[in-house]
Amino acid sequence: MFALSALGLVFTRQLISLAPVDILILVLYFAVVVFIGFYVKGSTNTSEQFFLAGREMTAWIAGLSFVSANLGSLELMGWAGSAYQYGILATHWYWIGAIPAMLFLGIVMMPFYYISKTHSVPGYLQLRFGEGARGLSAASFAFMTILMSGVNMYAMAVVMQTVLGWNMTFSIWVGAATVAVYVMLGGLRSAIINEVLQFVLIWAGAALIPILGLIEVGGWTNLKAQIARNVGSSDYTHLWSTLGHFKSNPMGINWVGIVFGLGAIISFGYWTTDFLVVQRVLSANNLRAAKMAPVIGAAFKMAVPLIVILPGLLALGLITDGHPAYHLVPAAIAAHTGQGSYDQVLPLMLIRYCGPGLLGLGITALVAGFMSGMAGNVSAFSTVWTYDIYGAYINKRASDKHYVLMGRMSTVIGMLVSIGTAYLVMNAASIMDYVQALFSFFIAPLYGTVILGMLWKRATNWGGFLGLLAGTASSIGMFFYTSTGSAAHKAFALSRIALSPDAQPMAENMFRALWSWLICVGVTVIVSLLTTPKTDAELNGLVYGATIIPHDGSMTLWQKPIFWAGVVSVIFIALNIIFF
Repeated sequence: MFALSALGLVFTRQLISLAPVDILILVLYFAVVVFIGFYVKGSTNTSEQFFLAGREMTAWIAGLSFVSANLGSLELMGWAGSAYQYGILATHWYWIGAIPAMLFLGIVMMPFYYISKTHSVPGYLQLRFGEGARGLSAASFAFMTILMSGVNMYAMAVVMQTVLGWNMTFSIWVGAATVAVYVMLGGLRSAIINEVLQFVLIWAGAALIPILGLIEVGGWTNLKAQIARNVGSSDYTHLWSTLGHFKSNPMGINWVGIVFGLGAIISFGYWTTDFLVVQRVLSANNLRAAKMAPVIGAAFKMAVPLIVILPGLLALGLITDGHPAYHLVPAAIAAHTGQGSYDQVLPLMLIRYCGPGLLGLGITALVAGFMSGMAGNVSAFSTVWTYDIYGAYINKRASDKHYVLMGRMSTVIGMLVSIGTAYLVMNAASIMDYVQALFSFFIAPLYGTVILGMLWKRATNWGGFLGLLAGTASSIGMFFYTSTGSAAHKAFALSRIALSPDAQPMAENMFRALWSWLICVGVTVIVSLLTTPKTDAELNGLVYGATIIPHDGSMTLWQKPIFWAGVVSVIFIALNIIFF
């Protein structure tokens, strides 16, 4: 059914033709997001307004934008495909791989980000560890955001190709041009407004699949039984009970990789140091709002598996009825065999359940998610490039107006470079294999540097810089160690990195992140103990133990972020027990 050329540019058959009402809904969405960019352009004349939305967002707006910025192709396409590939284990990336870290960001780390008045995470590292750590983190983050933006472009093009038969290149350029226009005009303010709109659209469109799917299959219990019959195992519907050994589950990973590699390293690294999401919280209008925003985001994050993971599981349960989701394979194989790929699960299920009008809403929801992901990456790239690379090393004395102009220009340039990276994703087995590899390269060691900087006064400038360098270099080195050479060498290398000959590539990503974090922390500690630390006065506002945290204004129990973080934690624990 699917026939792609080597570059993935040829598609011989579309799955459906949109009705006029569906096309109208999609066109209206594109028109609205561009209009928002023009509408807010007049209120983004200073760098504070363009890069941080003037720090005027409420806790709810910042919180919804915080979770929506992450609700792009990484969520909608990537994890729906991973749920088909790995079963309910993909839910870990929403619960253990998100909720604890989001709450930790809000309660523990946001006070330092917010009161330091930094524009970016590299900006915080400059205050804490000096220019070396800032430059290294800014360069690696800018590189990662460009690659991640390509993920969203590719995913949107897959939807347009799968559903409408649109040319891959045409789809990429349409999406890129739209995002570039509204982010270039309105900066972070425009991105946040659109992200809140996109959050509503995503839920309105994507919720149709799980509702209609569960009705068709007869409920959750029947779905579990049907998946067990179709794949010959009940392992695909257990969240924790199959993680005792690498062989016991479809992902080829054990609980150590999930709890420590994902939960303690990649998750905390992403949600607390990835400026793509942290930037949204920094736009909050006061300290309490900045602390509440991640808590609000965590509450909504727990529900996202309903519209992302469940469609992948439904595809597994319904594969015996002749539907095109039957025998989906990795993208690289699909390009040569003509089969559907894992990443096409969500649009295929959307086509299954949605008729005219509803299909237009569903497709618009997917496009909104991809736009949100692209906008998040490109706005974060623009900020880090302008403040932490261009302003720090190329032109230190330019006017505020000049930096705003550079922000607009870098938005367009970043988007153009991202278009090129979109084609790299086609060589990955799935979107999530690609994304998790990037996180292990850059996010895991960055988290080690930031968390030591905030919690340990003894960490020094040289310790922070060399630890970050060692962690990043070791992660990239481990990747090449396991991906080059003969098949026998790759299998041997994978068993060494992931601690088992039965480990699968996703397990390698988790363990590589864990090792790179440990190396980063180890080097930072050793070098710091051999070098001279800063005084408490120099660390004021940057480190626990040397800073008096200002009161956030909470007067009653219901206003306290820590109370609502506790509520979210209880629900989080209950969900993990229910689906154990």
